[in-house]
Amino acid sequence: MRPRDPGEEGRAASTLELFFDLVFVVAVSTASVQLHHALTEGHVEHGILSYLIVFFGIWWAWMNFTWFATSFATDDWLYRVLTIVQMGGVLVLASGIAPAFEEQDFSVLIAAYVVMRLAMVAQWLRASRHAGSARSATLIYAGGIALVQALWLVALALPAVVFPVALGVLILAEVAVPVVAESTGSGESTPWHPHHITERYGLFTLIVLGESLLGSANAIIEALHDAESLGPLISIASLTLVATAALWWIYFWPPHHDAISSFASSLLYGYGHFFIFAAAGAFSAGIEVEIDVITGASELHAPYASLAYTIPIAVFMLGIWALAIRPNADRWVNTVVPVAAVLVLIDPVIPIPFAMTTIILVLTVVVLVWRQPAARAE
Repeated sequence: MRPRDPGEEGRAASTLELFFDLVFVVAVSTASVQLHHALTEGHVEHGILSYLIVFFGIWWAWMNFTWFATSFATDDWLYRVLTIVQMGGVLVLASGIAPAFEEQDFSVLIAAYVVMRLAMVAQWLRASRHAGSARSATLIYAGGIALVQALWLVALALPAVVFPVALGVLILAEVAVPVVAESTGSGESTPWHPHHITERYGLFTLIVLGESLLGSANAIIEALHDAESLGPLISIASLTLVATAALWWIYFWPPHHDAISSFASSLLYGYGHFFIFAAAGAFSAGIEVEIDVITGASELHAPYASLAYTIPIAVFMLGIWALAIRPNADRWVNTVVPVAAVLVLIDPVIPIPFAMTTIILVLTVVVLVWRQPAARAE
């Protein structure tokens, strides 16, 4: 397991990486469903906070594997087995999401998370044997991850009053490990392949957008039996497809590989995607809340219910603008995209917010298509 060449020609996601991504559909879908239930029952603050905590565990496990794979991926049996162990951990983690939302019981979720992270410790230790100048970084990764996992298990024994504080501290400890590993030590940092890593992020974006589309479609199909009029549901179905397609168009407009030219920029790109992924996953929950309002099954009412989907859309747009669009766009695009995000955010004050949101997104795409040649020429 030697470091991969960051300039390797034709580097693309492997079938194992694609297989690995698929199990995250289950976890993201479960988290989105629980967020929908919390919002539609009126537990807004609790639902959002629980969703962000749960999604952190999902995203962090995916991201750590992804960055490790871009540096040290092999395709032998041991690498495959350790990856499949992590996949099993994701599925068990998904089973612990409902207790975390409903009872604030994080025991199953944390146990599954620790299993995934210990598999990564084994990967880093294996990589350290032939990492060359990156050996110091690999050992810091292995030691740091192992230490934090031990602290997660200790946190389960803490009193309920103290646990939220420990949760915040340990999340900060998790995100600090890569910073320490890559910026300290006697050797070099681990290599990453810009095209490969941004392809992996793009593929995960497709997964969360696809899950949102699937969740929204299922909710609309189920609501057909309860709705007094099909008109509003047909409108939401059409507009959801257009909105999701617009978000896809916006995300893949810039050349992402240019955004990770240094350690600082790669850190910003990698960590900043938490908000993009979480927003995409929450989008379907917002659509489902809107459907519940139409069918009279929600504790939330307009215009507040509309914020459940306008906030995720706005966060998604601002996130991708800040990370990848802004450095590659002219003043037209750099004005239109953030302004459009703000307009989407305040759409709930309009009598037909979802229709207006869709119009704004379509107009944003029109501007991107118009300015594409200018952006590429520069």
